[in-house]
Amino acid sequence: MMEKLRQIWKARDLRLSILFVLAMLFIYRLAAHMPIPGVNAAALQRFFAGNQVFGMLNLLSGGGMQNFSIVMMGVAPFITSSIIFQLLGMIVPQLEEMNKEEAGRQKINMWSRWLTVPLAMIQSFSMITLIRRSSGDILPNFSGMDIFAAVLTITAGTIFVMWLGELITEKKVGNGISLMIFAGIVAGIPTALGNLLQASNMDGTFLLTAISFAAVAVLTVVGVVIINEGQRNIPVQYARQIRGNRTFGGASSHLPLRVNMAGVMPIIFAVSIVMFPQMIAQFFTKAKSAWLSGAADWLIRMLNDGWVYGILYFVLVFAFAYFYTEVIFHPKQIAENLQKQGGFIPGIRPGRHTADYLYSTANKVIFSGALSLAILAVMPMVVKGFTGISALKLGGTGILIVVSVVIETVKQVEAQLSMREYDIM
Repeated sequence: MMEKLRQIWKARDLRLSILFVLAMLFIYRLAAHMPIPGVNAAALQRFFAGNQVFGMLNLLSGGGMQNFSIVMMGVAPFITSSIIFQLLGMIVPQLEEMNKEEAGRQKINMWSRWLTVPLAMIQSFSMITLIRRSSGDILPNFSGMDIFAAVLTITAGTIFVMWLGELITEKKVGNGISLMIFAGIVAGIPTALGNLLQASNMDGTFLLTAISFAAVAVLTVVGVVIINEGQRNIPVQYARQIRGNRTFGGASSHLPLRVNMAGVMPIIFAVSIVMFPQMIAQFFTKAKSAWLSGAADWLIRMLNDGWVYGILYFVLVFAFAYFYTEVIFHPKQIAENLQKQGGFIPGIRPGRHTADYLYSTANKVIFSGALSLAILAVMPMVVKGFTGISALKLGGTGILIVVSVVIETVKQVEAQLSMREYDIM
């Protein structure tokens, strides 16, 4: 461990990249504590403490929503925009072809950024309206002009956060979106533990709470490490080539297929989507139409049910693990590259047969990874069902995101170190 840290510190460009990322995260956390004027902070804290839906949204925003800050929406609009274009990429043939080329991917990323602006405006206005309807004490003197100014400020904050995330990603020491969510979760750990311990002392369940949290934390960490480290090695043989008096190739290698290719993104996507129906339903709880108000109340009660919520969350994590892998894993392109380099999988014909084999094998490997990730995602809810500790739902999701982001970041830093060792050799 210490040797790795010394290597990172000696590599000047890597050291500067890490310091730059830390500086961007500091700026983001500073912005998360800049509230919009006119907000009753005490009423806002009480509101978030008693609302599970907004607790999840606050987790996704990196803690900025609980402070009603200028970056209260975090990267949620950008995540929604990315999901929309990735879904369209699987439906629209033109977008699917663009995804295969670097120039096309850059254009799709640009469209995702443009779509983030209206989505941020819609989501920020919806959130302000929802909070005003849910609790009039939080925004007591907000006029129409105040709402307009707040929407513009929050939208600008979202674009600022998106820009910071892209700057972090460019340094190749972690995913910018994941790291900012990670920073928000870590920054909220002391406060969350303090509130939990205080509630436990009041209920006399301190020992049960401590044991439950320790069990969830240990199982989550161990499970995420096993899933992220697991891989299936497909043997690859390179044909021997003779050029003049020299012989090239003939070596044996392997193609690694990771059990969890999608990393932490299925969890982030699932949290974004699973909260959406409850958010929309909260708008109609006070509707003048009796049937609309009743339908909204029924939907909220159903999604607050532990079994319904757990099953929906499980299915979404499982589906997004497959979906995101489909976006980033291209067996046809890998088969073409192998053929160009004179490589082949023993017993499999090059070209289309290799692509079909890779696709079939990847689906089998991903199934175990997606199933394991989905089980880890709902495990805190299962423990909550036995212990009755509601904070485990948020705590378990936070632990899952933190561990996954740490592993992903460490792998990228190790890859940077390996590249530098290769250059020295």
